Amino acid sequence: MKDRIVMITGANSGMGLSTAIELARQGAKVVMVCRSRERGERALQEAAEQSGSREIRLMICDLGSLASIRSFAAEFKREYDRLDVLINNAGVVSIKRELTADGFEMMLGVNHLGHFLLTNLLLGHLARSTQGRIIVLSSGAHKIGKIHWEDPTLSRGFSVWKGYAQSKLANLLFMAELAQRLKHTNITVNSVHPGAVSTGLGVNRSTGFGKSIHALLRPFFQTPAEGASTAIYLAASDEVLRTTGQYYYKKKVSPLSAAARDRQLAARFWAWSEQEVKLEKSENYFA
Repeated sequence: MKDRIVMITGANSGMGLSTAIELARQGAKVVMVCRSRERGERALQEAAEQSGSREIRLMICDLGSLASIRSFAAEFKREYDRLDVLINNAGVVSIKRELTADGFEMMLGVNHLGHFLLTNLLLGHLARSTQGRIIVLSSGAHKIGKIHWEDPTLSRGFSVWKGYAQSKLANLLFMAELAQRLKHTNITVNSVHPGAVSTGLGVNRSTGFGKSIHALLRPFFQTPAEGASTAIYLAASDEVLRTTGQYYYKKKVSPLSAAARDRQLAARFWAWSEQEVKLEKSENYFA
């Protein structure tokens, strides 16, 4: 990984921070992408101390805002001539229905649409790498997911699992279509199910209930470092140099649901995503 430029979204805690530390240890130049500058600064300090690297940088981007994503991508492209690895790690779980700044349901908006736009804006820089890699964090929850075409903002009958599963299926449809579009290029695209990881994602620990549930389940969780191991493998290993369009769990290819394998659904969902983020012709690598 020596001198390879690696971008990790949601790098301020959990698996994102663990991934940043390990890839920095391996010699990568790491860009930690965080929404909060305060939390990001603390994470940057921790990453530098634990990795011993001076090649780590913090950049700020709110994946719940299309304007923020466009501004961030423009700044990155001004300052870097290429991108070797993009790890779409950031994710949210909303216990109650929330909307992004652009009116998307929060989980679909951040977990999928924000990363969809960011990735498309950075494809030109990934193509400048000797071998660009895109890694999309998903989840086994995709197996119960469906795309709610009639109500994508989940204004009726919202539940946390309905929203989260939709967003995780969205990640895999995005991965599949992007891998197909890039199959004759030097860029590979793969996805990861990290397993159950002990992070604060979706757990309201400010309440006694949230704290007690997390304490009860903690012994059954992986550590963030364990959960990050497959993403690190896909980012760094020569074993997957030419592998693309696959879904990994514990460093092995894992089966997908029928919906996640549906090529027509993936193509339709890509077109819908393009429309929702208002991807302009000048921003479209495939145009």
